[in-house]
Amino acid sequence: MLDIDRAVVSLALARMVDSFGNSFLIIVLPLYIARGISGGFFGLQESLLTGLILSMFGFLNSFGQPFTGRFSDRLGRRRVFVLAGLSVLCVASFAYSFATSYAALFVIRAAQGVGAALTIPATVALIDEYATDTSRGSNMGVYNTFRLVGFGLGPVVAGSVVHLGPYHVSALNGTYSISGFNAAFYIAAGAILTSLLVVAAFVKDSPQTESTTEELSVSVFSNGRTTLDPVFTLSLASLFMAISIALLSTIEPHVNRRLHQTAAMFGVQFGAFVVAQVLFQTPIGHASDRYGRRPFIVIGMLLLVPSTLVQGFIGTSWGLVIARFAQGIAGAMVFAPALALAGDFALEGHSGTQLSLLTMTFGLGTAIGPLTSGFLIRFGYPVPFVFGAALALVGTLLVLTQVYDPGKPSGETTIGEPSTPDD
Repeated sequence: MLDIDRAVVSLALARMVDSFGNSFLIIVLPLYIARGISGGFFGLQESLLTGLILSMFGFLNSFGQPFTGRFSDRLGRRRVFVLAGLSVLCVASFAYSFATSYAALFVIRAAQGVGAALTIPATVALIDEYATDTSRGSNMGVYNTFRLVGFGLGPVVAGSVVHLGPYHVSALNGTYSISGFNAAFYIAAGAILTSLLVVAAFVKDSPQTESTTEELSVSVFSNGRTTLDPVFTLSLASLFMAISIALLSTIEPHVNRRLHQTAAMFGVQFGAFVVAQVLFQTPIGHASDRYGRRPFIVIGMLLLVPSTLVQGFIGTSWGLVIARFAQGIAGAMVFAPALALAGDFALEGHSGTQLSLLTMTFGLGTAIGPLTSGFLIRFGYPVPFVFGAALALVGTLLVLTQVYDPGKPSGETTIGEPSTPDD
């Protein structure tokens, strides 16, 4: 932490507070829809409408990131995108307190997706540009650790805020009643506003940030040592990893019945992944600066295979906790080093475009994973986890054969690393 640039720490802290505010809504919105929204919307059932409203954020956020990342590359400015995105997120979070229809919720949730799409690629690009080749992994590890701390705390606090309402506040010679839902929306908006103020006060565009007039494009195939472009390959690995770790959330009732456990125990199992990520992101990111990115990504993808597969066959609650913790370690070994390696590959002025591929695919994976498990569970309890393990195995093979360390001389290879024809 002492070696991390102050601007990077500020961005990480801002992202933590922002994630805290946004994750409030994961718990609050379904409850708010069930208790506070009446009427219909094109004849759709409440459960389907809730799913569509929640997924609206993920899809707009993910698909918007390559465009906003590319635009920030064109302008050579990152900070303005972060501030604009946080402003949209803050206003949208506050606007939920006025929403009384499904249509309003769709619009607000869509605005949040656009706000996140503006913020995330520019933030990651800034962190990349403040880094050097020997600190990029540490920077990404710190950033993701702080983000996950906020994301993990938000849902825990949100449930209590809603449950303990209404609140009575004395102000301006009067007493006002605030429902638990509105209190949650105000807290979410206040957290994001705090994040915005931190960025405005302590973060500037990096001296390395320059506009580019070059044509910016995403490469699928490589003209060099491998068949597929390494950054595209890392994006696929990120997608497969995210799908694998997100399989559990949709099938909670099946898990609880199978293991004869309560919802509280499921919360422990779900949180074990986040705890592992928080504990290991920063040290693994730092280690990847010293020992290389690729070995950690390969080992992490390999660990993801059994830690995902075993979840379909475990018969005890604590066994699933251990499996999820191992899955969290695997995710920590992949995410920060993969972002750092993509930053190593990114050409000057292209960080927003290149790194947005990884953040986009990870976001898509967290949206696709629950849908996948919800569909596959009908074919048997182990099937979603077998599918996730198969994806992780494919991702492992892709990283082994299509990803290399750009800083390594072309004639030097390590075990399992693709070599040039001269080798």
